[in-house]
Amino acid sequence: MIDKTIFNTNYEIFDKEIVREIIDIYIQEYPERIENLAKNISENDLESLYKNAHSLKGVTANFFDKDTEELARMLETKGKDKDSTNLTEIFEKLKVTSAKLINELKDLKKEYM
Repeated sequence: MIDKTIFNTNYEIFDKEIVREIIDIYIQEYPERIENLAKNISENDLESLYKNAHSLKGVTANFFDKDTEELARMLETKGKDKDSTNLTEIFEKLKVTSAKLINELKDLKKEYM
């Protein structure tokens, strides 16, 4: 869930067009990011999981969604530590929270029209 207070405070200096573009980029890149994580987990490619989860964590931080960011961090740590336990469970939770984030971003984008 986006912390809208922090989001609005951090983005108040930006033009609305820039904020919409940042949101659009996240939404457009999301399917490939999730697909890559799923592939990394299915192939037990922990090095790539580490890198892809780290990247997702970083871009998600821009929207102050602590739940999604934390789940991405957990996958990042698992990849870094070469620990393949519970990856599917964490990933499934990440898909749920990140899908909610996408919906929130679509709604938030309307506020920047």
